[in-house]
Amino acid sequence: MAPGGARRVRRARRRVRGAPAAEERARSAEDWWWDRLAPSGSGFHLLQADSMLLVLPGAGPARARAHRRAARRAQPLPPPGARSAGAKARHRTAPAAAPAPPPGPDPGWGDRIPLEILLQIFGLRVAADGPMPFLGRAARVCRRWHEAASQPALWHTVTLSPPLAGRSTKGDAKAEKKLLASLEWLMPNRFSQLQRLTLIHWKSQVHPVLKLVSESCPRLTFLKLSDCHGVTSDTLVMLARACPQLHSLDLQHSMVESTAVVNFLEEAGPRMRKLWLTYGSQTTAILGALLGSCCPQLQLLEVSTGIHRNNTPLQLPVEALQRGCPQLQVLRLLNLIWLPKPSGRAAIPGPGFPCLEELCLAGSTCNFVSNEALSRLLRGSPGLRLLDLRGCARVTPVGLYDLPCQELEQLHLGLYGMSDRLTLAKEGSPLLTHKWCHTLRELDLSGQGFSEKDLEQALAAFSSPPGGSPPALCSLNLRGTRVTPSTVSSVISSCPGLLYLNLESCRCLPRGLKRAYRGPEEVQWCLEQLLTCPPGPS
Repeated sequence: MAPGGARRVRRARRRVRGAPAAEERARSAEDWWWDRLAPSGSGFHLLQADSMLLVLPGAGPARARAHRRAARRAQPLPPPGARSAGAKARHRTAPAAAPAPPPGPDPGWGDRIPLEILLQIFGLRVAADGPMPFLGRAARVCRRWHEAASQPALWHTVTLSPPLAGRSTKGDAKAEKKLLASLEWLMPNRFSQLQRLTLIHWKSQVHPVLKLVSESCPRLTFLKLSDCHGVTSDTLVMLARACPQLHSLDLQHSMVESTAVVNFLEEAGPRMRKLWLTYGSQTTAILGALLGSCCPQLQLLEVSTGIHRNNTPLQLPVEALQRGCPQLQVLRLLNLIWLPKPSGRAAIPGPGFPCLEELCLAGSTCNFVSNEALSRLLRGSPGLRLLDLRGCARVTPVGLYDLPCQELEQLHLGLYGMSDRLTLAKEGSPLLTHKWCHTLRELDLSGQGFSEKDLEQALAAFSSPPGGSPPALCSLNLRGTRVTPSTVSSVISSCPGLLYLNLESCRCLPRGLKRAYRGPEEVQWCLEQLLTCPPGPS
């Protein structure tokens, strides 16, 4: 090879040896961002993730390469002759090996996030969707995530149910025992700060589970037993004594003896706030305990029928309940044949429910609630916000007008599937809207027999004067009524916040518009159709 060719080959080799690698260029970019976002002495450090850069407070890991580069830049440059002589000397001698970085695995950005931040992030997710299955999956990511997901503060709400994939009775007991074996470790290690517990479809192991709860969960405040069997009096009393903060009990659709519930209320009654029951032959004994003032702080009472309807009427002494539960805020008697116990000629009027905010007497069949019974229930309840009387065909607008509540927000008077068998009032709806037009947010008049003119006068109450504040109405159900197109157009124009409008089976409306409208866009589309379509028969 010619001397000139050999010289060119040596120059090319020196250029290849001196070219920076791609990894070194990437690290230089990382150092540039580090110095730009978290310079030395600022009290912050930079954390690189797969698709983000995190600036976190505190001193970060040492940057050996950045410090070496800064030291090299601080050294003065030698003269050109010295640089060429040094380069020749380097070519004559073997290059010295660079010191290897200290060995150690890269834990990744997930391991470097502080535990406090992880707990806050996990807490937001748990508050939205519950602890499972998120915490179980997060615990498998890395050790730091496992440590965060194992904190008992995140396991405050738990639902436990054995699998029900077409198993026999023997399979049910085997699955419950297997889950019980896991709970023996989970209760003291994960559920020590448990506050809300729901048990569903437990048939044979309810007592062992509740025993574990009483031993490991002193902060329990809410217990729900749905479709559970074998709940004894000793179990509930043991739980009431071991959990001093337990104030809410839901026993709907579970087989629990009345003596067990009564003994529990006698033990935990002074602190009870909420109680859910399923109406049955033994409900009278439980209501008797409530009438005896064993739960003076009770705020919510709900009694509903089970899957198999009970046609035995429920006689409830209204005045005795008002004296036994003076702090009641929510009273729901759902789908019951309810009869108020006669008060007698010389009966003393009850004190009422001064704190009552919600009364629900809805039923799928016609019940016997009348104006007189409603007046006895709502005596002394000026703060009522929700009144649900669906199926109460005996209550008239005059009786509602005489109620003491002045700021009603939700009024449900719908009659579903029973209006054809009853003689309904054709007048009186303006009494309702003129009294509560400024506070009503939801109004349900479905199935009522008010005439066209009566409905027009009633809905005209929502027309706000010029310059006044618009009405608060956002939901209106006129299904099966005689409302006219002009009345519907007027109420839509007067209520800009209307989000739900039900016009199904309205015989006076044009075809194609008899449906439910959800959202402001659909409601405005209905208004445009009513204003453009010519008047004619339905």
